[in-house]
Amino acid sequence: MIREIIKDQFILSQKSKPATQEDILIIEDLIDTIKAHEDHCVGIAANMIGQLKRIMVVNNQGTYLTLINPIVLKYSGRYTTVQEGCLCHEGTKSVKRYEKIKLEYYDQSMKRKIKTFAGFTAQIIQHELDHFEGKLI
Repeated sequence: MIREIIKDQFILSQKSKPATQEDILIIEDLIDTIKAHEDHCVGIAANMIGQLKRIMVVNNQGTYLTLINPIVLKYSGRYTTVQEGCLCHEGTKSVKRYEKIKLEYYDQSMKRKIKTFAGFTAQIIQHELDHFEGKLI
């Protein structure tokens, strides 16, 4: 189901909790919602639809990638300033992001994965990780 995007700063500033098997249904709503905004959205965290769980969906070069309870194992590459927008507010802001990020996470089938992401996908993931921590750009 396409869900409303939360813009309430109080809700968005709260830290997300680890997701469990019972939270898997949130993924369908995240995918439906990101697809509804695909012309201007490349990533979505569960708190953006009112669910304070550590689940994100990222448009990874045309494929929707689900990351559940991701943990950063390593940041690497250049640390540069980029402009980012967010469905939760108007306009763009300058933020610093690493070029590469190595994660441990669980996929939609709750299988443990370890993968390094680079470039724009790494930037999107770092943005959504900030959402998990209640950081607003």
